[in-house]
Amino acid sequence: MPDSSTPPAGSPQTPNPHSHSGQTSPSPAQQPKADRSSIIAVTALPVLVVIAGVLGFLTPDTFTPLAPTITWSLGVVMFFMGLTLTLPDFARIAKKPWIAALGVVTQFIAMPLLGLLVVTLFNLPAEIAVGVILVGCAPGGTASNVVTYLAKGDTALSVSITTLSTLLAPVLTPLLTLWLAGSYMDVPFWSMFVSICQTVLVPVIVGVLVRVVASKLVDAISPVLPWLASVAIAYIVAIVVAGSADSIASAGLLVLLAVITHNVLGLGIGYGVAAACRLDTPTRRALSFEVGLQNSGLASTLATTYFSPLAALPGAVFSVWHNVSGALLASLFARRPYSKPPREQLAQDARAQESVR
Repeated sequence: MPDSSTPPAGSPQTPNPHSHSGQTSPSPAQQPKADRSSIIAVTALPVLVVIAGVLGFLTPDTFTPLAPTITWSLGVVMFFMGLTLTLPDFARIAKKPWIAALGVVTQFIAMPLLGLLVVTLFNLPAEIAVGVILVGCAPGGTASNVVTYLAKGDTALSVSITTLSTLLAPVLTPLLTLWLAGSYMDVPFWSMFVSICQTVLVPVIVGVLVRVVASKLVDAISPVLPWLASVAIAYIVAIVVAGSADSIASAGLLVLLAVITHNVLGLGIGYGVAAACRLDTPTRRALSFEVGLQNSGLASTLATTYFSPLAALPGAVFSVWHNVSGALLASLFARRPYSKPPREQLAQDARAQESVR
């Protein structure tokens, strides 16, 4: 599951977000297949991103000339995300508006402020500081949808929050970056706004429209969409790492510590906010991943375009690390049974009791 964006297509490797809220256990006959799918989704895709980063570091001359193609690559990833969305995904936001809003608000408040806290605690240089803050100001990555599914969380809610945060990103990402990172470097708000619209919003909308008019074709190719998105994200990571190879050698450990701190705090706050609101276990897991996992591919692209290769380094490191942390946490959650039934089951039980009365 790549950085930002392995779409949760309805395939053996990834969840179908249109049919999962809380999870039910597969039948014994399906269990081995489900286990294999989980291993592929949790292990193979992060490994692909790691390999790309290593190649970018070891052979920078191969990937550095490809830097102008990063924007197009991100557009392709977001197009794939659009292909996985349907009109019911948007309807879910209306059905659970306050929970979806809670996830989006928590993400766009907690992660940017945590980014500022991290750069202050680690006393990071200006360019790296901007990169960390930019990661925090990015919308949620659809990798969160995949790991939410694997963690037996509320996947439908996860998809709704990712969709909503992505739609809000053209305004909130440059605005928050200007506010929090403006003291480190000049932040071109309007240029970033237009860029996010071009590379995120438009491809997602086009993908949704293609899904509407050619749903059978999209369903047929959906099993390969996660792999295509993974390759595209790995490609971006390789280029970003190649452009920052010298900086990684000197500041890589510091950036890694900053990224780990940022990510772990985000995962914890997402879960903690949901717990404080007394939401059920699947929702807590979904909000944990939605807050903690960012669209770092977008952050890396914006940093490369408007700041410097060094500013893109935190996004590249985050792309690798958050897949590792997300996979580990999803594996831990999946082994822990629910402490109480999912929210939807509780509602059904309540309605059943009312009908009996």
